[in-house]
Amino acid sequence: MAHRTRAEHKARHPTHLTLRAGRQAPNLRQQVVFFEVRRALRRASRAWFRVVHFSVQNDHIHLLVEAHDKLAIAREVAGFAVRVARRVNGLVGRRGRFWGDRYHVRDVRTPREVRNAIVYVVMNWQKHVRRARGMDPCSSAFWLDGWKVPPSEGPPAWNEETAPVRRPRTWLAREGWRRHGLIGRDERPILAE
Repeated sequence: MAHRTRAEHKARHPTHLTLRAGRQAPNLRQQVVFFEVRRALRRASRAWFRVVHFSVQNDHIHLLVEAHDKLAIAREVAGFAVRVARRVNGLVGRRGRFWGDRYHVRDVRTPREVRNAIVYVVMNWQKHVRRARGMDPCSSAFWLDGWKVPPSEGPPAWNEETAPVRRPRTWLAREGWRRHGLIGRDERPILAE
């Protein structure tokens, strides 16, 4: 990512973020590493910044967040990135730079864009894992309130009282996207319009 000034952010718009790990970083979906990432996600939310959906892939993380302004995004994403880097580097016995580049950020401004972003985030493993079926255990799919057919059981190895995501507060992420229909488990991620 070029180091340009990031666009202003309006609190009413959810934001799709992507963080890409460096080449030497371990596989983020490896169970012990993923649990550290998920723990850091749970700690990332504040009153001014909320992680509402996530997906962890081998070398990158997708987040759908709500934030008061671009400063809140910058500070909380930096804090999350540092927590993950320190914990995972310590866990696997490595040192040095963990993240490959600046995070990519894009506000989603319409109900259709938000729905597409939710599908893109929670179903992203279908882009990366051959013959992926069901819900991605390394995503917030189990906490999504918007499936046509809700999951019959909870996420693997997780205590429901400490969910890593927060309920959305913006109209777009809470209910606006539903104008375009609930999400089917067979949907594939598409780029936001």
